[in-house]
Amino acid sequence: MRDAWDEVAYWRQFKEEMIGAAASLGIDKLRVASADPFLELKGRLIRHRELGYESGFEEPDLEKRTEPALLLPGARSIIAIAVAYPSKLKGAPVSEPGKRRGILSRSAWGEDYHQALRRRLGKLTEWIKLRIPDAQMLSMVDTGALSDRAVAERAGIGWSGKNCSTITPELGSWVYLGEMVTNLPLPPDQPVLDGCGDCTICIDACPTGALVGPGQLNAQRCISYVTQTKGLVEDDMMVKIGNRLYGCDTCQIVCPVNRKIDIRHHKELLPDPEVAKPLLRPLLKMGNREFREKFGSGSASWRGRKPIQRNALIALGNFRDAESVPDVVAVLREDPRPVLRATAAWALGRIGTKEAIESLRTSLPPEEDVDVRNAIERAMSAHAGQSIISEEIQRN
Repeated sequence: MRDAWDEVAYWRQFKEEMIGAAASLGIDKLRVASADPFLELKGRLIRHRELGYESGFEEPDLEKRTEPALLLPGARSIIAIAVAYPSKLKGAPVSEPGKRRGILSRSAWGEDYHQALRRRLGKLTEWIKLRIPDAQMLSMVDTGALSDRAVAERAGIGWSGKNCSTITPELGSWVYLGEMVTNLPLPPDQPVLDGCGDCTICIDACPTGALVGPGQLNAQRCISYVTQTKGLVEDDMMVKIGNRLYGCDTCQIVCPVNRKIDIRHHKELLPDPEVAKPLLRPLLKMGNREFREKFGSGSASWRGRKPIQRNALIALGNFRDAESVPDVVAVLREDPRPVLRATAAWALGRIGTKEAIESLRTSLPPEEDVDVRNAIERAMSAHAGQSIISEEIQRN
């Protein structure tokens, strides 16, 4: 029987050995947090919900999100892990007229990070079980009840940045996060001091103003969230989306801590340039099987092809790509999904060529869906207004 002093020393040594083994398990950083309730986080989540800032993708039960013991009875510690992913797309194909390309956010490059981290947490589980067979563990990655960022912050993986990302001193915010709730009484690490200081570059750079304050995000205005939804997108938001097909990296790209950081030692997380920056026009005709073959191994596939195809239409509209008009017209006239037809109408209005506008005019009478008809009429009206302004400029 170990006395209390020996017990503390044993678990401290066990944790140090676990941290030492992390690299061999494919983990770039491993730290430990207590499994106490996240009381401050709960208050923030309540206010967040009251303000209508939630995305709808979160665990709805705030108790489960903030009380680890509800997820694993007898929870004593939470092991937090971070795995770095690349930030540079080497050999990126060129986007040019007629061959315009969209872009996936860096977190969607390479293998689906949910799978990559679950595999690593599985290896960590085996490592622990070999030493403590009766240990109890519950692992989570992104879709679990707990807040990955709150756990990482408490464990000292990094600090919570003003861009709502966990920023590590060594790897920046280009990291995937996961955690393991356990009944092991591991000594906790200390949180990392906030490194943002007075910097507000990320808040100032947010394309839609979704960062409403330091560490406060209105998900309903966040491009990363909007690109993952399946419904209609407001006209002003479509302009802001640009050529993003999935996610948005702006608030991380501008972060001074992230400059020059590009970790590439996890081969399965390296991007295929043709997937990370795909041609837009082929996406419009892509069936489910082809979509799964091209994107199925990455995290951008979890919502299916509809959001990606809608976003491809948005990108073509923002590029004002005249050569894509026949493909966009085909969506407007033939696609059975009203959301895509309405988005195609917006894209044609934004492209604004004679062929594009004529296709809108001839597509209106047979269209029965109210939302699509409204989109066609708005696109035609917007083009008419632009034409009047252009004529006035030419006269003056």
